[in-house]
Amino acid sequence: MTKKFDLAALLADRRGEGYDLHGRHLNPQLPRMLRTIGFDKVYERAEGAYFWDADGQDYLDMLAGFGVMGLGRHHPVVRKALHDVLDAELADLTRFDCPPLPGLLAEKLLTHSPHLDRVFFSNSGTEAVETALKFARYATGRPRVLYCAHAFHGLTAGSLSVNGESCFRDGFDPLLPDTAIGLGDLAALERELTRGDVAALIVEPIQGKGVHACPPGFLRAAQDLLHRHKALLIADEVQTGLGRTGTFYGYQHEDGVEPDLVCVAKALSGGYVPVGATLGTDAIFKKVYSSMDRVLVHSASFGANAQAMAAGLAVLAVLDDEELVANARRTGELLMSRLAALVDRYEMLHEVRGRGLMIGLEFGRPSSLGLRSRWTMLQAARKGLFAQMVVVPLLQRHRILTQVSGDRLEVIKLIPPLIIGEREVDRFVDAFTAVMDEAHSGGGLIWDFGRTLVKQAVANR
Repeated sequence: MTKKFDLAALLADRRGEGYDLHGRHLNPQLPRMLRTIGFDKVYERAEGAYFWDADGQDYLDMLAGFGVMGLGRHHPVVRKALHDVLDAELADLTRFDCPPLPGLLAEKLLTHSPHLDRVFFSNSGTEAVETALKFARYATGRPRVLYCAHAFHGLTAGSLSVNGESCFRDGFDPLLPDTAIGLGDLAALERELTRGDVAALIVEPIQGKGVHACPPGFLRAAQDLLHRHKALLIADEVQTGLGRTGTFYGYQHEDGVEPDLVCVAKALSGGYVPVGATLGTDAIFKKVYSSMDRVLVHSASFGANAQAMAAGLAVLAVLDDEELVANARRTGELLMSRLAALVDRYEMLHEVRGRGLMIGLEFGRPSSLGLRSRWTMLQAARKGLFAQMVVVPLLQRHRILTQVSGDRLEVIKLIPPLIIGEREVDRFVDAFTAVMDEAHSGGGLIWDFGRTLVKQAVANR
């Protein structure tokens, strides 16, 4: 007789072993990095925009699992949908039928993108991008995809080929024959298009790395250039989509933009079941799936599974019912205005930028002599250390989780759950102000930690 599996008993029996288990069996650098910067917390539970530790202390989540937790954690509507779909005992993934849930989720997604006609479901953002790359190449008969410098579209081989950061690409070459252009550089785009081998341009309306938005008018002008040269526009909305920027899609901030392919994922999961979706025109899909012989030419073993589809439907319902897109716009404007008011107060805070609840705080060289010497010390050791010096006390002293926006960047990115409101804005701004006050005083624990980071950076060279 098989012994009964008891998850609660297993977790209780192995409580406190998480970091050691990761160090022994998973990525060995993750626990090392977390311990170095003091992020080696143990969270016991989570709800909405908050975590709690074993002592009952709450932590404000301004990271949302890199954008996955758009509704916050454990939203009751998504939980119920998953319980319901499990209890229904559906005949899922038979591979030779057409169940209703994928069609219903596709139908609902397409209501937000009326110029598009069809959806392919996969399991993640990088798979959604891989699908778009394949479909663009096949539909145009051309090999090359353009991308923007500093872009991030995923880490599988195809999406890595359109990743604009060498730190992710190094050692994995050769990749696909793609070419980078500057974000907003229409002249470079037109120059590449004249070669006649470009299938598409893939672009994030706001880049996750550094939180840089496309310049006003760029997407529409790029779209016109691409179509003139019979190439396609791919919008990567994996992080910016589903309300993050205050509109359902990030590209909707610019009139007249209608991408040929759109990639979504992350928040569509509800934080539970990985799901990716690639939306496209009827013409593109009919070229890829041109005959019954090609019916499975592109597929995903777990794509369109019932649990993922139920989660996605629940997420879209919550976005509408709780008016979270409008909340992201309203709360984002409040948070950005409160933070932008601090730029003149703190000489190391250079810019506050973004849209909705996707906000970047960029730090830069101070003007006063005492602070400039400390800044220079950090920069000489490793660029990005000052931003890390801000992130750490936000967590350790104020119990707020944030992230540095990319390797060697002096930018903090805020991508909280779309459910936050004025209370969370007040808490973050008060904490950030306290950290910046200490940083600009020229002493204290924050600069002691800075010296620790410098030693660590030098040791790792």
